[in-house]
Amino acid sequence: MAKTKNILGDVFGLSQFGVNLVSLPPGTWSSQRHWHENEEEFIYVLSGELTLATDDGEHLLKPGMCAGFKTGPDSGHCLKNLSDAPAQYLEMGTRKNDEVAWYNDIDLKVEIKNRQARYLRKDGSAA
Repeated sequence: MAKTKNILGDVFGLSQFGVNLVSLPPGTWSSQRHWHENEEEFIYVLSGELTLATDDGEHLLKPGMCAGFKTGPDSGHCLKNLSDAPAQYLEMGTRKNDEVAWYNDIDLKVEIKNRQARYLRKDGSAA
């Protein structure tokens, strides 16, 4: 079973920030560990247990717990469901038309222009 993301902000026509309801089955990750140049993110755990992986290590998050991620390389993060039960969380963040996301542990960056993504290696060559 794969991760599902319900894009709630679009339902209400939100344009300045996004809100997503994300479900992570056991053994799945939200993404590779990453950080953004221009966008901030905030997550709130609704159910299950999630492991937050950051530059500082891994931290267990339970329902009612939250985390926020400012822009910049000091905030590389992802969520992992290492448990044997599904987990759900709300994901909220800035919505910019242009953005660059860097992936800490793999040779990938994503450039977004007018909400269209281009996948590159960190040196700028095609991925």
